[in-house]
Amino acid sequence: MGQQEVYDFLRDKRGNWFTTRQISEALEVSVGSVTNNIAKLKKNREILYRQAERANQYVYAFKH
Repeated sequence: MGQQEVYDFLRDKRGNWFTTRQISEALEVSVGSVTNNIAKLKKNREILYRQAERANQYVYAFKH
């Protein structure tokens, strides 16, 4: 599982915001794997992110 799978998931669901847990369940991979790949995508500024309603939780979406 790599960045491309997370990126493709967000691209295919553009306009929606997802937590790492929701992404991991949809892709059937570990939350840790998704978290690592999200960090790389954030660093490269390829996705959007914002704080969710819960403290210390973020949601992610496709940038374009």
